[in-house]
Amino acid sequence: MGIRGGIDLGGTKIQAVVVGDGADVLGSSRMPTPTSGGPPDVAAAMAAAMRDAAEEAGAGTGDLEGVGVGSPGVVADEDGTVAAARNLPDWEAAFPLRDALASHLDTKVRLGNDVQVATDAEFELGAGRDYSSILGVFWGTGVGGGIVLDGKPWLGRSAAGEIGHVVVRMGGRRCPCGRRGCMEAYAGRLALERRARELLEKGQSTKLFEIMEERGRDRLTSGVWARALKAEDAVAEKLIHQAVKALGAGIASSENLLDVEAVVIGGGMGIRLGEPYVKKIRDAMTPHLFVESNPPVVHVATLGDLGGAIGASLLVKR
Repeated sequence: MGIRGGIDLGGTKIQAVVVGDGADVLGSSRMPTPTSGGPPDVAAAMAAAMRDAAEEAGAGTGDLEGVGVGSPGVVADEDGTVAAARNLPDWEAAFPLRDALASHLDTKVRLGNDVQVATDAEFELGAGRDYSSILGVFWGTGVGGGIVLDGKPWLGRSAAGEIGHVVVRMGGRRCPCGRRGCMEAYAGRLALERRARELLEKGQSTKLFEIMEERGRDRLTSGVWARALKAEDAVAEKLIHQAVKALGAGIASSENLLDVEAVVIGGGMGIRLGEPYVKKIRDAMTPHLFVESNPPVVHVATLGDLGGAIGASLLVKR
């Protein structure tokens, strides 16, 4: 049986899997994404996660048919580079990630956009398998999108699916991308943390950072937000309410353009907060839908935290 590796590179975590035929997960490993050091250090951490996953599967990385990588930023598989991965440390210039990983892992490496490969996985194996067209929305450190139209991934000229940068408020809050009013500026976990710190400095009381320290985290992870919401923390509730409104407006606007059958919501925040908050997003979409009488179905991603890495492994087959 042939085995393949997949790596999902996120702003807070690196998830690696080894899969067999039918995408059965034979081994997995997760580690925090480095917060300093730049692309070479991130690549080294990715390789370490992949080695651990292979060991759990009873193999070495050289035994893999290949390793697929789902990465944020501007991904050029033909050149083997990733650039402008701004939720990662000091990653602006193009970095030869394919060659760096291939030298660490002794196997071929393919690169893809992180959200598109996760969308592809949900389309082939998960919540989108019953539809011919879907929009994947991955709510995590940022907000990413992936598109499948008539059964085929739609990449545009290279940057399709950047749903996080749909403008939901002209001249609005500053986004991590540097522009104003993007959906990600209101819903991305990085932007949410920035706003929470601003409110704390202004004297608003919140348990978010207490929970972060209690959990041994150095960032407001999806789990921290979930615990704060459960504790009815006013700042967390306010910011997540704003995030849901922004997601509803941005996803509905995208639906008005694409008219896909289904929307699949994943990512760390989407999966952790789950169906109750996906329902809130579904409700927030309604006032903005042009054809309100025939909305798309909206599902939580069913492949969970491993979906991005499983999707990355599919790159090796193509």
